[in-house]
Amino acid sequence: MFAVRSLRPVSSPVFLACCLALLTACSGGKQEARPAPGPLPVTVLEVQPQRVPAHIEVMAQTEGARETEVRARVGGILMQRLYQEGDVVKAGQPLFQIDRSSYEIAVADAQARAEQTSREMQRMKRLAAAKAVSQKDYDDAASADAIAQAALAQAKLNLSWTTVTAPVGGTAGRAVKSEGNLINTGSDSLLTSIYQNNPIWVRFSLGESDLAKLDGGRATRKNIQGVELILPDGRAYGKPGKLNFLASNIDLTLGTQQLRAEFDNREETLLPGQFVRIRLLAGVHENAFLVPQTAVLQAEQGMLLMLVGANNTVEPRPVQVGEWLGTNWVILGGLMAGDKVILDNLIKLRPGAPVAPHAPGAAATPPAKG
Repeated sequence: MFAVRSLRPVSSPVFLACCLALLTACSGGKQEARPAPGPLPVTVLEVQPQRVPAHIEVMAQTEGARETEVRARVGGILMQRLYQEGDVVKAGQPLFQIDRSSYEIAVADAQARAEQTSREMQRMKRLAAAKAVSQKDYDDAASADAIAQAALAQAKLNLSWTTVTAPVGGTAGRAVKSEGNLINTGSDSLLTSIYQNNPIWVRFSLGESDLAKLDGGRATRKNIQGVELILPDGRAYGKPGKLNFLASNIDLTLGTQQLRAEFDNREETLLPGQFVRIRLLAGVHENAFLVPQTAVLQAEQGMLLMLVGANNTVEPRPVQVGEWLGTNWVILGGLMAGDKVILDNLIKLRPGAPVAPHAPGAAATPPAKG
């Protein structure tokens, strides 16, 4: 009879070594090495110094050159609005109609009184000429007639004021009162406003950091050489402006200087209340550089640019920035002519790391395989 033995897994070091050798032989005896990563392709801009306009750009808001309130001079029930809100109106154009009935009655009453006093004065005049009445009686009759004629003129004027007309031409605003409302004179007499939009005014202010960029630390007509307007969509307004107001003091609460510019607006491109940007031209920067805003990095020590240095390696460079000009930063210091500024892949860059630079629009050279 044969003895049966149980089979146990063999885990000796010798057996494991043999298995490893067998696997190596089956794979051809070679292990492929992973290729080392090549230089990172980056787009670079070779910068050159240039004359760049020095400017300050701030938020601003438009307003009508003249805003005229339209108020009722007499009270009564508002019967009708005679204009379309938002339309352009002419000076003297009827805008509202207040109930005329009571004022027509007042004119009729004043007319009757004036006719009566006029007849009495004429009668007293003839009697005074005949020495039939005293001079005092005639003078009293003449005074009574003058008072009656004045009352008649006032009654007619009040009647004319029941038709509220535009005092100036411009764009009429929203009606404050509706038909059927009781109109009172005084503080509650406002009916609407008229805005003159040509020229258009733009109000803005300069803070301490902006004023520090100007000669003397404040805006004057000498150090502001031009005014431009940037529309909400980023386009430049096609017509230059001019300053028509500069505050002579700094606001003690806000620490700002108030200014106002004026622009031609015959095409009604701008409307009161729009938020825009104002660009004040304040000379030029000599030997400045323009670099896309996306290439400038904010670090603890200030603003940085990544350059292609010696042997095509990454070189961080601190720079002094000025203001924005379109989509570019104005670089006032830290760059030299011919420096190659890296524009993309900035998050992947490390100081001293190798890169494969190429010009904007050019195809990147693939890294060499190891």
